[in-house]
Amino acid sequence: MQNTLPTFYGTLPIVRTILIREKISLVHGHQAFSTLCHEALMHARTMGYKVIFTDHSLYGFADVGSIHMNKVLQFTLADVSQAICVSHTSKENTVLRSGMPPEKVYVLPNAVDTTMFKPAPERLSMDPIVIVVISRLVYRKGADLLVEVIPEVCHLYPNVRFIIGGDGPKRVRLEEMREKHSLQDRVDMLGAVPHAKVRSVLNSGHIFLNSSLTEAFCIAILEAASCGLLTVSTRVGGVPEVLPDDMIVLAKPDPSDMVHAIKEAIRILPQIDPQEMHLRIKGMYSWQDVAKRTEIVYDRAMRCSNQTLLERLPRYLTCGAWAGKLFCLVMIIDFILWRLLQLWQPDSEVELVPDIKLTKRIQRS
Repeated sequence: MQNTLPTFYGTLPIVRTILIREKISLVHGHQAFSTLCHEALMHARTMGYKVIFTDHSLYGFADVGSIHMNKVLQFTLADVSQAICVSHTSKENTVLRSGMPPEKVYVLPNAVDTTMFKPAPERLSMDPIVIVVISRLVYRKGADLLVEVIPEVCHLYPNVRFIIGGDGPKRVRLEEMREKHSLQDRVDMLGAVPHAKVRSVLNSGHIFLNSSLTEAFCIAILEAASCGLLTVSTRVGGVPEVLPDDMIVLAKPDPSDMVHAIKEAIRILPQIDPQEMHLRIKGMYSWQDVAKRTEIVYDRAMRCSNQTLLERLPRYLTCGAWAGKLFCLVMIIDFILWRLLQLWQPDSEVELVPDIKLTKRIQRS
């Protein structure tokens, strides 16, 4: 929901200085909508560095924003060493959008800090049953679905309360719904919740509700499951890949189907053991495991051979009859500007950061 002006070449001098000063070996960029990511990867490839891109989101093929963004992604991924996606659905989406060879795209899921997201020491009473929603209140996150689902669930179950954390343009609709159905005492609107306080909000509930219309992975349901909450979620994107069937109840992104899924979750809720669920998540999603797998991708990227500009340009030509030629022109200009910067300030004149390990050894001696 924010706008950033791409500068194309404006970041080249500072990116070049950082890469040289910090003795960088590989550049890893995240997010398709990050202009800094695209520009840093472009400049890094011009300078001969290995680059990796990670995509965290799913985008379509029909709306104007996605069409333009997919072409930019095609440009960036035409010359990356490797790519990472957070789910198999995300990989399929990225390959289709960018035209990148599937064998260069790896699936590495997100993980959760289970030391931070722990269940409450004592299990909460199930009277009332508390359903927690923590999300940006925007259309893509299914805020409009919540407007229809919450009154119906409250009507069916007098002992159910909702806690909604998050902010966004759709918050007004939720507040209007609360006023219209007189649910002020059963629906708490917390507003934006700092990440440090997410655990305490999750631990005040029994069921976590995710109503997203599109999702590549959804780390929020991992955090909720790590806190011992049973999850109800829309069956979209990579969500079905995240949790085992006994930890999540899936529904179509349709109000009636979501209400039915919440009914099912309330029925099986007494069978859920929060501590056991936490231990299972701890074994399945570890950042240490993700780090080891990421290191393997880095090693494979570092083994890729270096290529000259003339060897790399044909990759951009495959991006389209007109776009391919435009992308080649962009890279040629970037290469010329880089060479001019080298003449103005040679690499040898860029001050390198001190070697901390060497400095400590000298101080000890």
